[in-house]
Amino acid sequence: MIVLGIETSCDETAAAIVTDAREIRADVVLSQLDDHTPYGGVVPEIAARAHLEHLDGLIRRAMENAGLGFGDIDAVAATGGPGLIGGVIVGVMTAKAIAAARKLPFVAVNHLEGHALTARLTDDVPFPYLLLLVSGGHCQLLVVEGVGQYRRLGTTIDDAVGEAFDKTAKLLGLGYPGGPLVEKAAGRATNPGRFDLPRPMVGRPGCDFSFSGLKTAVRRHVEELGKPLSEEDQADLAAAFQNTVAEVMADRCARAIRQFKEAHPQGSALVVAGGVAANKTLRARLSSLAEQQGMTFVAPPLRLCTDNAAMIAWAGIERLRLGQTDPLNFAPRPRWPLDPTAKPAIGKSGVGSGVKA
Repeated sequence: MIVLGIETSCDETAAAIVTDAREIRADVVLSQLDDHTPYGGVVPEIAARAHLEHLDGLIRRAMENAGLGFGDIDAVAATGGPGLIGGVIVGVMTAKAIAAARKLPFVAVNHLEGHALTARLTDDVPFPYLLLLVSGGHCQLLVVEGVGQYRRLGTTIDDAVGEAFDKTAKLLGLGYPGGPLVEKAAGRATNPGRFDLPRPMVGRPGCDFSFSGLKTAVRRHVEELGKPLSEEDQADLAAAFQNTVAEVMADRCARAIRQFKEAHPQGSALVVAGGVAANKTLRARLSSLAEQQGMTFVAPPLRLCTDNAAMIAWAGIERLRLGQTDPLNFAPRPRWPLDPTAKPAIGKSGVGSGVKA
C-alpha cells in the first residue's frame, strides 16, 4: 500500500509518500517561518494563502522524489483538523480532488492522531502505550489503546507548553519561534540555577498541567532585571525555564505512568510526540524517567516531531488497514479531540490553548 499524505494544519506545508512497510519514500516540508516571524506568531490568513500557493508544487516534488506517478498511489490522506481552518480546507480540498480524479480512497486524518501514531511508523510500538503529546497548541497525556482509541489522563488547564515557550522567548527578546530559540539560549547558560521558578502542579494529584504561572514568573524576573537583557541574563533565565518545564513534565508523566500500569500492565512504552518533543532536555529527562519506571522511551526523529506529512500518510495507512475511509463531503474540523469523552478542562479556551483538545 502506498499513500500520499498532505499536511496543512498550521504554518508548514507538507507532502509525503509512505508505504505500509514503514518506508518513507518522500517527505517534503516547506516552512512559512519567514512569512510569520515579523508578526511574532502565525497569521492564519497568511498561512492559508501560502498553503494554496505552494501545495501543488510540493506534491509534485514528493512524487518525483519517490519516483512515482499518481497511478502508483493507493490512497490519499490529508489533515482534516484540528488546526487553522483556512489551511486545513486547502489540504482537504486538494486531497479530495486527487482522490476524485483518480478514484482513490480518501482519509481525513486527525492531526493529533498523526503525532500519536508516529511512534508506530518509526519504532513499530505495540498498543497500548502512554503518550505525552506536546506542541504549540496541545499538551496532553493519553493512553493510546488503538487506532481511534484514546483515553486522556491529563491536559493543560491554561497554556500549552509550546505556547509557553513562544511567550517566554518573546519576554526574553529572543524572537520567534520560541522552542528552538529558548533551547539554543539555554545551551549558553553559565549559571542555570541562578533563577528560582515555580513548578506548577508538581506534587498535585492527577495528571493535568499549568504553565501560565511559570510564564508570569519569567516576566517578573525580566522586569526586575530591566530591558534589554544581557546575553547572560537571557541564557540563564532560558535555562531555568527549560529545566523547570522538564521537571514539571517528568512529575506529571510519573503520575500518568502509575495510572497506565494499573490499567495496562502489559504496556511498556512512554512515547513523546509533537513539536516540543524535539527539545533535547525534555527528551533526556523523560528517557531517564522511563528507565526508572522500567519502561521503554520512544521519541520520533527530530524531523518527525514537528508537523510533517509522513505522519499523516502513516495514520491514513493505519485507518485503511481497518477499512476506514471518509466520504468526499467530509467537512474540515477546526477542533477535533482525540478523546471526545474527556471532561472539559477548567481554564481558558481558544486558539493556542491546550484546553481546546
